[in-house]
Amino acid sequence: MTVYWCEFALLPEGVADSVLIEVEDRRIVSVGRDERQGIALEGLTIPGMANAHSHAFHRALRGATQTGKGDFWTWRERMYEVAGSLDPDSYLRLARATYAEMAMAGITCVGEFHYLHHGPDGVPYDDPNEMGHALIQAAHDAGLRIALLDTCYLTGGVGTALMGAQRRFGDGTGEEWAVRAEALATAYKGRHDVEIGAAIHSVRAVPPEQMATVAEFSRKHAAPLHAHVSEQRAENAACVERYAATPVQVLHEHGALGPRSTAVHATHLAEVDLELLGHSRTHVCMCPTTERDLADGIGPARALYDRGSPITLGSDSHAVIDLFEEARAVELNERLASERRGHWRAPELLTAATSAGHASLGFPDAGSLVPGAWADLVSVRLDSVRTAGATRESAVESIVFAATAADVHSVISGGRRIVADGRHELGDVGRMLNEAMGAIR
Repeated sequence: MTVYWCEFALLPEGVADSVLIEVEDRRIVSVGRDERQGIALEGLTIPGMANAHSHAFHRALRGATQTGKGDFWTWRERMYEVAGSLDPDSYLRLARATYAEMAMAGITCVGEFHYLHHGPDGVPYDDPNEMGHALIQAAHDAGLRIALLDTCYLTGGVGTALMGAQRRFGDGTGEEWAVRAEALATAYKGRHDVEIGAAIHSVRAVPPEQMATVAEFSRKHAAPLHAHVSEQRAENAACVERYAATPVQVLHEHGALGPRSTAVHATHLAEVDLELLGHSRTHVCMCPTTERDLADGIGPARALYDRGSPITLGSDSHAVIDLFEEARAVELNERLASERRGHWRAPELLTAATSAGHASLGFPDAGSLVPGAWADLVSVRLDSVRTAGATRESAVESIVFAATAADVHSVISGGRRIVADGRHELGDVGRMLNEAMGAIR
């Protein structure tokens, strides 16, 4: 049994002071209020956060794609160059360092949208899931739980073949994808810290007749099912031209929406899309730092939430890794679009970063400081230059609207202390990132 004393802690009923949390193995066993004892956690302790949408290899693009002009499609060409350069060993090193950076930002679970499956020219490794194994090992090393969202990716665009680095993504058909995904699910059956989910990359990459196979995998395993949805107007136009339906309508018609599903981005939606997503209780993952970095646009987060879609957050391409920034950007983007303030309350945004995100990744018993939940505790300074002046009454607003990842000083993930005094147990994560990226450039 390990006892943590929290100066302040975010409990379901609100922020309380002098909170004792007892942890045994991976779980919280009791939460109460008492005098200081055990291991002290200063500042505000919140549940661990969930990064619901990650492409680990995109971390190598930070800074490298910030020159010149262009849009999503020009950025994608640079991304393909990085995708073509990785092997299982180099991907393990890059992902381990990237996940350690997430841990330092208060993230205790990652949803890895994984489509970099095969070797150069699309030739499978001896173990066709070698790259997936590398990602799972990387998460374990960094102290995170992982939902590996194994992604079906069959075409290079609506009606076009895979080309270049895209060949590494493809399995040929949905049925061949399912064979590989089933082997992955079998390999990790019983692992408490690993969820093998599924993903339909997009309507660009998976023909509608192949989608049902992916959706069936999700149903069979009661596993998460994620999909990129309407990130680009060009994607919508191509979909409507080919199928006489929006991407959301296509996913709906082929059984890919529902409470276990997550639509990532959902930036350019029609009224019918809002209704289908909300009525089906499909999660929607907003990735504001990536969406603004790629000039994608601003998605209708509040309208989706009001229709019934839980909102989650992801750092996606890792232009930055900071879920406080993702959370406040959901509100600040809507202010810019509407010229009005106050669309989201700070506790709602923190729920998107915690319990809603964990649920969308197949860990519904995480994201709350209650007995029986995963022992994920993230402590945030309230005395930094960004958060100084915070009180118990304003602590949540202070961290959501002012804190950054740099204010996280302690992280316990599944009962394991992985960050102490702002330092990850693996050592110098900046050096790890430099070495991992230097090896692939």
